[in-house]
Amino acid sequence: MTRFVYHTGRFGITFVCHSLPWYPRRRPAGIMEQVNRLGSATSPYLLQHKDNPVDWWEWSEEAFAEARRRDVPVLLSVGYAACHWCHVMAHESFEDPAIAALMNERFVSIKVDREERPDVDAVYMEATQAMTGGGGWPMTVFMTPDGAPFFCGTYFPPIAGSGMPSFREVLDAVTESWQQRRTELSEHAQSVIAQLAERGFPPAQPVDGAALAAGASTLRQNFDARNGGFGRAPKFPQPLALEFLLRYVARTGDPDSLAVVTKTAEAMARGGIYDQLAGGFARYSVDAGWVVPHFEKMLYDNAQLLRFYARLHRQTQEPLAERVARETADFLLRELRTGEGGFASALDADTDGVEGLTYVWTPQQLTDLLGEDDGLWAATGLSVTREGTFEGGASTLQLRADPPDAEKWHAIRARMLRARNARPQPARDDKVVTSWNGLAIGALAETAAVLDEPKYAGSAAAAADHVLSVHMVDGRLRRAARAGVAGASAGVLDDYGNLAEGLLALHQVDGNPRWLDSAGGLLDTAMEHFAAGDGGYFDTADDAERLVRRPRELTDNPTPAGISALAGALTTYAALTGSTRHRTLAEAAVAGAAALVAGYPQAAGWTAAIGEALLAGPLQVAVVGPVEERHELERAARLTISPGAVVIAGLPDTPGIPLLADRPLVDGRPAAYVCRGFVCDAPVTDVTALRAALG
Repeated sequence: MTRFVYHTGRFGITFVCHSLPWYPRRRPAGIMEQVNRLGSATSPYLLQHKDNPVDWWEWSEEAFAEARRRDVPVLLSVGYAACHWCHVMAHESFEDPAIAALMNERFVSIKVDREERPDVDAVYMEATQAMTGGGGWPMTVFMTPDGAPFFCGTYFPPIAGSGMPSFREVLDAVTESWQQRRTELSEHAQSVIAQLAERGFPPAQPVDGAALAAGASTLRQNFDARNGGFGRAPKFPQPLALEFLLRYVARTGDPDSLAVVTKTAEAMARGGIYDQLAGGFARYSVDAGWVVPHFEKMLYDNAQLLRFYARLHRQTQEPLAERVARETADFLLRELRTGEGGFASALDADTDGVEGLTYVWTPQQLTDLLGEDDGLWAATGLSVTREGTFEGGASTLQLRADPPDAEKWHAIRARMLRARNARPQPARDDKVVTSWNGLAIGALAETAAVLDEPKYAGSAAAAADHVLSVHMVDGRLRRAARAGVAGASAGVLDDYGNLAEGLLALHQVDGNPRWLDSAGGLLDTAMEHFAAGDGGYFDTADDAERLVRRPRELTDNPTPAGISALAGALTTYAALTGSTRHRTLAEAAVAGAAALVAGYPQAAGWTAAIGEALLAGPLQVAVVGPVEERHELERAARLTISPGAVVIAGLPDTPGIPLLADRPLVDGRPAAYVCRGFVCDAPVTDVTALRAALG
């Protein structure tokens, strides 16, 4: 049972909600359909609501014009396709004809996919957090017809309980206030906007060694030494913070930070949050020990964790990290790759409305499938108990130690996976988000380099080609596409930053100058249209749709903030091209979050990781020679763990690749050129000398 605490601010209500069991609702016979405008949406989340009796609008000026014409408030509902509680509120309230009738009569109701419109989500989540002290999805916001929020919340149940009003009571209270206290509400809404606009930013300062050491120290203090990870339940993987610590260890050799990373990596990989049968990670664990996941599988989580485990293996040669990297990469290719070559956003948390239905097991199910002896063997090895670790006596799968008989385990795992695949499966949100595909492209490319696995690089290249071909419209990125058709939402800053970074990682692996050139163009566009004029950047372009506030976020959360994503790409591009201008811009971009790095590193993990790259680099490695002849040198170069390293391989003077210019063979033999801080050593021709040069 999940507990949420809400403080409703202006309405003076504080209430506690305990989650209610999910149950389906069906529209009674004879109820007329309302006008629902979501049938032509590109978002799978919006399409989930196309048959609601609610008169839904997509986010549009037409919707706000309708609210002005009718002189009613706007009800904004924000969620995403894999969100369990979004489904619950939909079944309980949005499918209820009586509640829908109230919404239709008293409001203009707008449904938004937060993944498709992160700008809208960011603006109103900021207001929700300011008014209530917390946030989450589904997010429910009531606003004036000009978009000013005056009452915010998240999930509301259909029946009041535990001090929490029902959704119907909220609708009644908002309606009464709108009719009786319109002036006060409007003044309050404008006050909220003004207060958010006054939010300041910390003074810019370099992300130097002292700031990075302070950030690493804070993470070590927040480390859960018993279970791994940071803090208490619910527990998120936090790959950005782990990536920072991994880079910090590479630069400093700090054993305590390495222990935090390895303990956490193993605990997650062996827990229920990791899919022991098919690979890939769930969104988070509801407990501190990684046992029971929230079962949705997000592309952005798995892309970032794939990159982390691949780099962990490169740095430590840990077999578990290699296995998890391979299995997670294979999960992306098998279950999230779309027919067009991109990667879908997520797998749902629910199956047929029941969370975890696809994934959990009982001892009897294992016995029925495997027989008495093997069923007991599997139950013991996978922590499937009679009492269960999940609901209804079922258990999630944990692999707390490698099975003593690896061959037997592989055979049983294959049988269990076949049986699981015959069960009902969770729905897939198959929209292709630009930013998250950038993360996946970069992760697959880096994994291909670390594991010497060309198929991952090939998949990354196919995704890159798809995104550049479909998502780039009139020289500008669109946020998402579905079934090969770009949506209308404009790309935001993290779309440009993460895609550019992914392309640069891919360029280093396959040597295609197209990716370097495309990344440079994306960075030029970002600097032209998103710059704030003080070294920082807005999250939306200067010619994007105007909202009540232009979002500008510094904090890294589940994914890099737009500004840190851009800073990472600027740093890599500078190292690959020798551009001091791009490096200077990267340093200015991360400087605004230096205080977060030192004091709140869990909210600045990627910023800190980029700080490590700037401090340690640039380390430029160019390997020249024919493919077969340079292979050993190239493999040694790609295994360097320096946070500031870039590696490129190809024939001397390959057009469009600056690091290969004026880098000839040495006495007809392949050679490696190593440069630090734009100062180069003499070329080397054997692996031992290259490893020594790389330190």
